[in-house]
Amino acid sequence: MTDTPAVTAGRNKVVSGPEAATLTREAQARGEVVVHCHGCFDIVHPGHVRHLQQAAKLGDRLVVTVTGDALMGKGSDRPLIPEELRAENLAALDCVSWVAVSPHATARELLLALRPDVYVKGREYQHNHDPRFEEEKVAVESYGGRVVFTSGDVVFSSTALVAALEASEDPVRIALEPLIRHHRLDPEGLDGIVAEFRGRRVLVVGETIIDTYVICDQPVVAGEGPLMTLRPLEYRSFDGGAAIIARHLAALGARPTLLTPLPADSRADALRLRLEVEGVEVHSPQIDGPLIEKQRYMVGTNKVMKVDLAPPMTLDARDQQRAIDQARALAAGSEAMIVADFGLGFLTGPMLDTLCGTVRNVVDFMAGDVSGHRSNLLSMRDMDLLCPSEAEIRGALHDYEEGLSAVVWRLLEQTRSRSALVTLGHEGLIAFDPQAGASGPDEWAGRMRADHVPSLVPYAVDQLGCGDALLAAATLARLVGASLPAAAVLGSLAAATEARKLGNAVVGAGDLRRGIRRLREARLTFDPEPAATRSSRHDQLSHSHSPSS
Repeated sequence: MTDTPAVTAGRNKVVSGPEAATLTREAQARGEVVVHCHGCFDIVHPGHVRHLQQAAKLGDRLVVTVTGDALMGKGSDRPLIPEELRAENLAALDCVSWVAVSPHATARELLLALRPDVYVKGREYQHNHDPRFEEEKVAVESYGGRVVFTSGDVVFSSTALVAALEASEDPVRIALEPLIRHHRLDPEGLDGIVAEFRGRRVLVVGETIIDTYVICDQPVVAGEGPLMTLRPLEYRSFDGGAAIIARHLAALGARPTLLTPLPADSRADALRLRLEVEGVEVHSPQIDGPLIEKQRYMVGTNKVMKVDLAPPMTLDARDQQRAIDQARALAAGSEAMIVADFGLGFLTGPMLDTLCGTVRNVVDFMAGDVSGHRSNLLSMRDMDLLCPSEAEIRGALHDYEEGLSAVVWRLLEQTRSRSALVTLGHEGLIAFDPQAGASGPDEWAGRMRADHVPSLVPYAVDQLGCGDALLAAATLARLVGASLPAAAVLGSLAAATEARKLGNAVVGAGDLRRGIRRLREARLTFDPEPAATRSSRHDQLSHSHSPSS
């Protein structure tokens, strides 16, 4: 989207400190009076606007400097707005001529460099003996400049405004508070759980998928009939399926092993190399055909069509038994196994049943999830944790009428599984934990603990991969002995991180720790994606093609 002239002009006002000094001297050489204001300007409120407007009337040019992010002294979560955006906000005001970010703790150095004719502060500084302001005042008077105070007829405090907003009721926090209080899910405890992820050995079994997003121009109607015509502008490919689960585990600190069928071609070799670089040990029974790829065509932020480019794979009985034997051998060196069935033919129902029974006595913990209409949820036997959606459970049991607790009880009974995290889309998830001593459908259903965790992201950019991130984090949490509610919260934080990004982004331990801090403080802080994450060539394999490629 092209910036408007006003926005472009505002950005052109943002200059460096030396540039501001040069512009000031040039203006003074033309006989213009230069006025200078300095501050944090974290939230530009009416008091700031009135202050700057009054200052501008004292001369011909108004230069404003803002304190850099590293030097803000208003609390650990300030500034709320990064320095670049604070500068642009001020530059958008008509009364402001130039804006510069200050690399110093006070304005003293800038005042000596700019030598403005008038230095303007708010009325609150007139009788204030703050030593920092005293230094600034001495600097201005040393070259014959004047210090002037604005009227202060409109008084606001950015710090007070931020505190008031943070104290306002957050519906997500309100919904979480009873769960956190009842289960004593203090931030330090959650941080301690995440710290224990390191070095845990987890085997992941399932199909690998390449999820490709085809970014398209605005659609038009074809001339030959009522058909939508899409023109690709860009292709972005992401590792998906079992591969992204393994990458999540590695980023969370674990030592994952991935058993996934792959073809013998260069694209599969590149995938294997990416995974191994990130700490994933890859074992890949060879299959015919290309990597399984799913393309999603997007117009703006909307997915308008999905295309499966590879047919489901088929394994004969001998290949299935080889895969089961290989899984058992790999599980012998692991603490947990995650089974991810995406309904693409690798994990048939009978094979899943045999796999779970074969590995059950080899590992301490087993977790599973499914995706797709051809997956086999009911064949995941003797699981410690299942992480399906409500729709997947109801579809597997062909039960669309009963209450969710009764349906989940039937799922756990039929699969002989111990607990479930059932996702509900934008409503979050429910952790179902049958209580000891229950027997029979009515008694078990009545003694099933159900804890609701609301969605921890207000608006999902993309829901793809949220379940995979949840499964990885929750499995590790349960593996290290965390309670099911704690695993549910950490899994929800992982899913929320995933939902904020387009495609399958890797969720790591740092993401969980940032989520825990946000959960604890409910601050209105600006939390940009780390540059290292943005630049990581492994987090997103994107490449652009011209329409003729």
